[in-house]
Amino acid sequence: MLDTILYHIKKRIPKGVLKRLAPRYHYVMALLGALIYWFPSRKLTVIAVTGTKGKSSVTEILNTIFEEAGYTTAVSNTIRFKVGDESTDNLYKMSMPGRMFMQRFLRKAVKAGCTHAIIEATSQGAILYRHMFIDMDALIFTNLAPEHIEAHGSYEAYVDAKVSIARWLARSKKQRTYMVANAEDKESPKFLAVGVTDPIQYSIDEARPYEIKKQGFQFTYEGVVINSPLSGEFNLYNCLAAMKTARQFGVSVSTMKRALETFSGIRGRVERIDAGQDFTVVVDYAHTPDSLQKLYDVFQHSRRICVLGNTGGGRDTWKRDEMARIAGNECDEIILTNEDPYDDDPRTIVEEMAQAIPEAEPRIILDRREAIHTALSLAHTGDTVLITGKGTDPYIMGPNNTKTPWSDASVVREELEKLKARG
Repeated sequence: MLDTILYHIKKRIPKGVLKRLAPRYHYVMALLGALIYWFPSRKLTVIAVTGTKGKSSVTEILNTIFEEAGYTTAVSNTIRFKVGDESTDNLYKMSMPGRMFMQRFLRKAVKAGCTHAIIEATSQGAILYRHMFIDMDALIFTNLAPEHIEAHGSYEAYVDAKVSIARWLARSKKQRTYMVANAEDKESPKFLAVGVTDPIQYSIDEARPYEIKKQGFQFTYEGVVINSPLSGEFNLYNCLAAMKTARQFGVSVSTMKRALETFSGIRGRVERIDAGQDFTVVVDYAHTPDSLQKLYDVFQHSRRICVLGNTGGGRDTWKRDEMARIAGNECDEIILTNEDPYDDDPRTIVEEMAQAIPEAEPRIILDRREAIHTALSLAHTGDTVLITGKGTDPYIMGPNNTKTPWSDASVVREELEKLKARG
């Protein structure tokens, strides 16, 4: 109710006035949060993760490693908020909620006896100052690709928002600070140049020899062979980011091996749904052209039935054509459906995408449940159904900030049961 009220209030304030007031408001809220909750980050080892893709995955992989090492952890990401043994789903539709949430979360971690907090840090959170007054020990940078361009104004502004998190790390009151960056990303030098005590890089070369299998991958790290049940080369990069960081905090490779070999995956990230069917069903968050392409590549040796919409009305509209063309090139069957239209017309969104791939003749089924049901009905033995864009998102966002409760994974399970019952 409060979110809806604030949404309508904001819509009535002239944009120029709102733009001038917003930075001061968010800065004051960040400072007040730190003061009210007594700067809790100073009593924790705090590791943030930023980048376009892989943030939630890296936080969860690193959490698994630290837990295996015997640490009591807290995790804040797009998927959930975990403090010690308690975990709740993230229903905010944002990775870094406002109104002092981050400071309150860290204080809960201190009270619960946590030693380490792993948080997802986003560009949109950064421009709202939600990373400020959090004294970090380390920041992991995964990668950068164009995203949230409408929100930031340009790709350069998007990059600078991410780098501002690294600049805040350099101001941390912690004795040592680690900037762990993906050496293969062209923006990496900007993160490494901020002036932390320990700039560190990781790359795929540290995993050689490695082999990406149909399910899982095998790689070598500091001479130790590790078999992970995770899918895709992108998850190998995520593992390397987490491992490189964990090593800075004294975790042994043998401990990391035990953690990674038992870590089967993350909800909404290449999540396989198995209800006894003879085909593969995967739910994934893929919401950028690059992440969509990499997901499709993982399953390139099977017939692919793809359900996708786009990243939402009013945002990153440039991605519609590009993601549609990727689906047109990679998928044997394409179903375009509703995702998060916000104040846009959902049919207009998917029709724009359909026009980008006329040769593929995609089906347009706006009802997302019906689209998923159709995809499952089209699948035969050995096929792969790929349902992308939502992951663990708990709502379909509609006009005037309306929220329809949603879960791709739950709907898939329900529709599979219906098909099974019909024989």
